Amino acid sequence: MIGAPRERSSVLITVTGVDQPGVTSALFEVLARHQVELRNVEQVVVRGRLTLGVLVAAPAETVDGDALRSDVETAIHRLGLDVTIERSDDMPVMREPSTHTIVVLGRPITAEAFSVVARAVAGLGVNIDTIRGVSDYPVTGLELRVSVPAGAAYSQLQSALAQVAVDEGVDIALEDYSLARRAKRLIVFDVDSTLIQGEVIEMLAARAGMEAQVAAVTEAAMRGELDFAESLHRRVATLAGLPASVLDDVAEQVELTPGARTTIRTLRRLGFHCGVVSGGFRQVIEPLAHELMLDYVAANELEVVDGKLTGRVIGQVVDRPGKAKALRDFAQQVGVPMEQTVAVGDGANDIDMLAAAGLGVAFNAKPALREVADASLSHPYLDTVLFILGVTRGEIEAADAQDGVLRRVEIPED
Repeated sequence: MIGAPRERSSVLITVTGVDQPGVTSALFEVLARHQVELRNVEQVVVRGRLTLGVLVAAPAETVDGDALRSDVETAIHRLGLDVTIERSDDMPVMREPSTHTIVVLGRPITAEAFSVVARAVAGLGVNIDTIRGVSDYPVTGLELRVSVPAGAAYSQLQSALAQVAVDEGVDIALEDYSLARRAKRLIVFDVDSTLIQGEVIEMLAARAGMEAQVAAVTEAAMRGELDFAESLHRRVATLAGLPASVLDDVAEQVELTPGARTTIRTLRRLGFHCGVVSGGFRQVIEPLAHELMLDYVAANELEVVDGKLTGRVIGQVVDRPGKAKALRDFAQQVGVPMEQTVAVGDGANDIDMLAAAGLGVAFNAKPALREVADASLSHPYLDTVLFILGVTRGEIEAADAQDGVLRRVEIPED
């Protein structure tokens, strides 16, 4: 006759101290001798300090007896570490997944700034489940996984963190913590003042002696004070008569935003389809897109007749609605749903594109765009976008080292 199964109880074993080889092995050799069931293991090492938690199940007499406790303590103390053993029958085997992530970026992140973040989160009844560092270069990055109570107002948390970001001078991004965060597959970048430094139209205008006039129109358009299509036609008109060769000259002078190559290289490793959607000019952008091995390009085309610019553009203008349409077209071509897309831009003409994307990132952006973006970055390094996507600096540099392209450029102190 088979007897009734013996009642089993849970016990949590927590080991702390200086990390060293053999700790896990020593603990599990003891647990194996006592024939316990393994239910969960969590381990973290911070600056060489180990915290190892092991949840096991065993017959009640084993858990309440002295043998298991004595053997575990002897093995761990022999290694110079501390251990606690406690009954935890009410503890769930697996922790419920966090509901959201909060990424905090700063140069630096002060203890005061982080305390304000923590206070704002706690004030809304949100629990911080885990914290990990995601970057030490070019900015410090911390990722918090948090649990927002059911029924809590997400908009309240978003508003509170946005205010903290302004008050404390840090970047804060709030996202759902779900499979969707890790399912992004298409990313598009605005070009001028996002993927590259400066504005191509102003570089061209400088050749015509019209730089100041064009810059004023550009600023008005980026602030949303002027229709983009109208501003484009006004600016392009100032280029009439320039030799077409200036397009090649300007293309050679274009400077990428710091971190742009790292960003594209890392995204391609992750299997992203990458593109640019620009109100700028295809003749200047395409050589750069080819160099970066981008998959898609949407931009305006300057008309050239008899080797000179006419001051007009050819075809449909890539304006604010046109940018959003280009993103949708690219997503359809690659078979990616819109919730798996990311758009990065800086001006008012990027509003529709960022709103259409699954994740819209404002990069050193004008206020009109920051107000509608899912995340806003204010540091001049494009690779900070990667941290918002859940990629760590360690992962980036491990891949770069394997490919022989790892380097860090010294950044002057602010």
